[in-house]
Amino acid sequence: MLALTGCARLFGARADAPAPVPASLPNDDAPELGESEPPAIASEDDYVVRIVVGSVTCSGALIRDDRVLTAHHCVAARDGKGAPLTHDVKPENVRVELGGDYLPWGEVGVRAVLAPNCGYVSGDGDLAVLILARHLTGVATRPIRLEEPPTKHDQIEPIGFGRCALSGDGIHRKHRLGGAIELVADGRFRLGAGICPGDSGGPAVSQDSGEILGVISASAMDGDELTRDRSEFVRVDRWRALFANAAMVSTGTSPSELPPVDCK
Repeated sequence: MLALTGCARLFGARADAPAPVPASLPNDDAPELGESEPPAIASEDDYVVRIVVGSVTCSGALIRDDRVLTAHHCVAARDGKGAPLTHDVKPENVRVELGGDYLPWGEVGVRAVLAPNCGYVSGDGDLAVLILARHLTGVATRPIRLEEPPTKHDQIEPIGFGRCALSGDGIHRKHRLGGAIELVADGRFRLGAGICPGDSGGPAVSQDSGEILGVISASAMDGDELTRDRSEFVRVDRWRALFANAAMVSTGTSPSELPPVDCK
């Protein structure tokens, strides 16, 4: 059975030492992050960001200077026991951390959450676009491949901020073990990958073109990041309407004026 990967129940500052991370951490020690410009050491990999929604953490990717692609289940509202509901959290309850080391160098808020009307848990429709509260100057972005579907034999590298139970270090951005796509379905593709809790929403990057072909949605995990287990990724090319809506919101359209992105 596949288990959700990224909605890790880890919150607060990223661990700054290679010590085991508890299932939950108090938010009191989270650093006060300002609206800082990227440091001189900002890297091309800084397009991969960490998403924090209350006690849930996921990963995401900057696809424009004001838009982040992530998994829908990462921004689904939750009940008192942590079970996802069929509506999304308010944008002001989402923050995006910047930088790939143990401590982020900045953070930015979110002004709109756009997603299909499915995918609140995982599977089809499990992707979302966050419209940021400001444009990020000088931070790398990564293109998505909308014009062509993924194919078997595409070599995929997943990237995320997850941490497996047997990992010996703290929370920071990691390039995961991936490989060739084994199965392409209507809205998803599958391959064996070394996915950890907290990686959900992270990009599935083509090793050939560098484009994002999908987002990490779910995986069977054994606690070891070196184990390639069956992992599911949502195809970005099947959701052009979502990206069109995101472009309109970016230029000033109210989300309430947009047609819903229907999963049927």
